[in-house]
Amino acid sequence: MKRLLLQSAKEIYRRQPAASLSLMRVLERPTVLEDTGPNFPRKIFSGIQPSGSLHLGNYLGAIQKWIRLQNAQESVTFCIVDMHSITVPQCPVALRENIFEMAATILACDINPDYSTLFVQSTVPEHMELCWILSCLCTMPRLGHLPQYKEKAKMVKDVPLGLYVYPVLQAADIMLYKATHVPVGEDQLQHIQLTQHLAKNFNNRYGPTFPICQAMIENQDAARVRSLRNPSRKMSKSDLDSRATINIRDEPDVIVDKIKKAVTDFTSDVSYDPNTRPGVSNLVAIHSLVTGVSIDQVLEDAKCLDTGRYKMRVAEAVVEHLKPMRMKIDFHLSRRQELINVLQKGADKAREQACETLAEIREKIGLGISPVIPQSLTKLTEVAEPPTVDKHKVKEEVAIEEKSDMPVVPKQRVRLEKKRSAASEYRLAPEFETSVSLLPPVKKLSTVSAGVSTTTPSKAAHKLQLRMIPPEETKSVIATESEVAVKSNN
Repeated sequence: MKRLLLQSAKEIYRRQPAASLSLMRVLERPTVLEDTGPNFPRKIFSGIQPSGSLHLGNYLGAIQKWIRLQNAQESVTFCIVDMHSITVPQCPVALRENIFEMAATILACDINPDYSTLFVQSTVPEHMELCWILSCLCTMPRLGHLPQYKEKAKMVKDVPLGLYVYPVLQAADIMLYKATHVPVGEDQLQHIQLTQHLAKNFNNRYGPTFPICQAMIENQDAARVRSLRNPSRKMSKSDLDSRATINIRDEPDVIVDKIKKAVTDFTSDVSYDPNTRPGVSNLVAIHSLVTGVSIDQVLEDAKCLDTGRYKMRVAEAVVEHLKPMRMKIDFHLSRRQELINVLQKGADKAREQACETLAEIREKIGLGISPVIPQSLTKLTEVAEPPTVDKHKVKEEVAIEEKSDMPVVPKQRVRLEKKRSAASEYRLAPEFETSVSLLPPVKKLSTVSAGVSTTTPSKAAHKLQLRMIPPEETKSVIATESEVAVKSNN
């Protein structure tokens, strides 16, 4: 079906190039299923790695969306995915501190653990158990096509297995809580598609268990937060240039210095055009997001300013917005035990749902020692019986295919070889020809009796040499052995 759609799109492209180009882009763009399945309540799951301090792009994109979902009284679960972070080498001391700093930052951004669930991934071991179960439903080619693996594999010399299979762990994070919606960026859409694929596979094999989750794409305004030094890229904490990223915990002087050195252009007025003026447009988007004022209003207020003075206005707005958050982060970090108690309480709450889901999964797939027989076991047994092969029919099909003039592609060649092997009436087991070599050379004692010469080897060690005999040589070998036996009897 997909091939027919692409062929039709190419036909339109041949006739109407301008219209077909957009159509082909729509066809080739990955789609995300929207059907969550029946009888699944709306649940939202989102995770974030503890890879250092949050930057302004994380806060304006992910965290603010979390706050809106929580305030809308949604059922939300927030997870600090520390097991994802060890797919690349980590310093143990730094990793532990990053976990606490990330938790303190999330709480400082007004995430209330009384209205949502906040926990650390490694404190709920059910994540890894479900990851293993899903790994048995996933294939290596399916994981090898994900672009995130290809990008990260270029950064390390020896690619760890965890970097290859971590999308399955991400799917387990989502499915363990039967989440129906996941806030993600566009770069994570293929991971959501993998989650949908695994959920459908499990449901088809063992019965309805998981919803088909939907992706909640981050708002476009937050996606406009770009690097201060290279506006063509998104703001990232992995950027080698520290001046490209504004961290939540940066001191006011540091924030002002980074914004003053932000890359713009030679035009002095302030306007918003991401295509032709990405640097200035990035500052306008940041100003709009931290103040809550529309972009049009920001441009109206900055009519009489050049880019130099406008940078100072943006810096003041960012410092003012982040100041109370920075104070709250320091407050939570100074009370480490209270922070641990909050995370432990969230882990206990999350594990109730995780244990319930995993108990259902074990029951359906037959794991454990429960006396209840899984319902799908009979169906699987019936399907698992090998089908009977009509050898005469297979011979006819192989003969027809051999006479055909159509080119044989690799997949067809594999199928043809399987049919040929099934059509063979019998297979000869590999036979071996033995020969005795004497090590070291031995003295031979020859005796002549009744015209027959015999040679007796000494007690030297014998070395047995084996050689596989092809089936076509088997008859000649048997005949030779028969002749030798006749001569010896004579």
